[in-house]
Parts: sequence; C-alpha cells; structure tokens
Amino acid sequence: MSDELKRGLEGVLVAESDLSFIDGDEGKLVYRGYAIEDLAEHASYEETLYLLWNGELPTESELSAFEEAMSAERDLDDDTLETVTRLAEADEEPMAAMRTAASSLSAADPDTDADPTDPEANVRKARRITAKLPTALAAFARVRDGEEPVDPREDLDHAENFLYMLNGEVPDEVTADVFDQALVLHADHGLNASTFSATVTASTLADMHSAVTSAVGTLSGSLHGGANANVMRMLQEIDEADQEPVEWVTQALEEGRRVAGFGHRVYNVKDPRAKILGDRSEALGEAAGDMKWYEMSVAIEEYMAEEKGLAPNVDFYSATTYYQMGIPIDIYTPIFAVSRVGGWAAHVMEQYEDNRLIRPRARYVGETDAEWVPIEDR
Repeated sequence: MSDELKRGLEGVLVAESDLSFIDGDEGKLVYRGYAIEDLAEHASYEETLYLLWNGELPTESELSAFEEAMSAERDLDDDTLETVTRLAEADEEPMAAMRTAASSLSAADPDTDADPTDPEANVRKARRITAKLPTALAAFARVRDGEEPVDPREDLDHAENFLYMLNGEVPDEVTADVFDQALVLHADHGLNASTFSATVTASTLADMHSAVTSAVGTLSGSLHGGANANVMRMLQEIDEADQEPVEWVTQALEEGRRVAGFGHRVYNVKDPRAKILGDRSEALGEAAGDMKWYEMSVAIEEYMAEEKGLAPNVDFYSATTYYQMGIPIDIYTPIFAVSRVGGWAAHVMEQYEDNRLIRPRARYVGETDAEWVPIEDR
C-alpha cells in the first residue's frame, strides 16, 4: 500500500464512471460520449438529464414522457414550503436554505423507506428532488423580497418554469434558452468536490436525499461554488471605482488579491463551458444594448492570459450571463445546485450499482508514546 501523500486527492483515481469525461489539456468536456458544445446547442436540460440517468439520448416519445413526469413533481409539500418560508423570513444564507430544503424533501417522498440501492426508486427520488429544488429556491428568493411564492406550471419546461417562479412572468424565448444552456453546462463535471461528497455519502448506503444534502453542503464552500458570485461582485467593484478593468486587476494582484473566475483544478486551458457562456453573455449584452459587462470581462480575460497565463473557468462568464438575466447575485451558487443535482443523482446511482465503502487513509503525524497523567496532576 503506497504511502505517497496526495493532498486534496489531486490526481488520484478512485472510481470508474460512464458519466462525464474531461480533458484538461484540450479543454474538452463530454457527457456520456457527447461533446458539451453539441449538448449546449441542441439538447434541453431535461434531455441532458435523461442522457445522464439512462445512458442514451431519448426518442421523442421518451423525452415527452420524461418531461411530463418531471413537471408533475414540481410542487412542494406544505412542510417544506413552510420551512423555506421561515428560512427566508429569517434571512438565512441561500445555500444553507437549499441544504435544509434538500434534506426536508425526504419526509414527503413516497419512496423514502425504499432500499437505498433500489434503482427504480432512486430514479423517482432523483426526479422529485431535481424537480422540486428550483421551486424551493424560487420561493425562498421571493419570500425574502417580501413577495408571495409563485406556483410552478406544468406547461413550461424546466428552465422557463424556474424563471417564471422567480420573476412572476414567463421569460422571453432568448432568456429561457440561455438559461437552459447554462443548466446543461453545469449538469455534471466528473468527481468535483460536491459530487465526490455525494458518492462518499452514498457509499455508506445512505439514501439519495442524504447524498444530495451532503453535496449541497459541499457546494456552499467558497472554493467550490461561490466563484460566479465573486466574479460579478468584482465587476461591480471595478465599475463603481470607475477604473479601467486592467488597471483594477493589476492593482488587485499587486495587493495580493485573487481575481475571481480564473484557474481550475482540472483545466489547463480555457474551460469549454466558459467559451459557450461567453458567447451567450455577449448576445445578451447586444440584445439589451449594453455591452459594458461583457467588454469588461473580455479585457480582464485577455490581460490574465497574457500576463499570468491563466484562462477563465465556467464561473467567469456565467456571472455576467446571470446578471444580465436579472438574477440576484447571491443565488448564483444555488442555481448551480439546481443544475448539478442531476449530475449528483447520476453519480449516486452509479455508485450504488457497484458499491464499495469509500474509506481513504490519513498519514498520522502526532505523538505515539504519550504518558498518561492523572487528572489531578495535569
């Protein structure tokens, strides 16, 4: 057994998966064999979920049935809605509210007592959790703003329905399409920290709700899920300082500050998702007649590439994309969870198929021969 220490498990292979493939040197991301560029361009979020959960793209009839099954599960039970409402009124952090909502959904789930490894029950659980988390997030966001929650509609797709519940009106086609693409892009990404925590929890034979709750908690950390919000706050700070973006970034780096949205644990080149969202951010800016945020982002990207050799990750352009859709900054990371829950569920189900308890070792560096001292002599 090797004693080589790999901090953060960097580069350590711990599982085999059919779900997503990343080539960090080529800037390539694949779900179940399909390039992320093709999926973002042609597949809906529901179609992507079907692919992740079933291993193949659906036929028209299969997709229609899947969409109907998803939309039928969007309503929250009274207890979960009451919990979300109380959290919003107490001004809870959005990701903390999402964590609690994910856990509370198990109480009303018809399959809550099913064997954790029951494949059919897990698909139903995954469908309910994925359908209901957007409803919980939208309700939370509205209640804290002093507004009533908006009931979900079964005639809208997943992306349209969330924006409708959040804003109280059906989004235009362009906005809905861009948001749907963002959900597709964030649906899965290998064994990232939150996905790994979900699989660790599942490996103990804890249930789907426990695994997803673990993942939400992991995503809430600033080193994993908070970068897109930090990017937008950085851009706002630059704008309010009335500085040129490159001037601001240069000064920030001299002061030892980090520039949000750059660098990635896996990619050594530009994140392929950043390329797609960069195009979407540009399109939204053109549609609104305001290119400020996009142009600031491009200036920073070019400077960081030339001076630091760093490329943007998905968070860099998702920030301005969401902002131009009118989405509050502090729910950017919960929206990440709303998308990634589909990938978490897929990995959990994959873990159950060939389960082995995940139990790594730690190198002990403490004392081994300490002498016991009676409490009266300490």
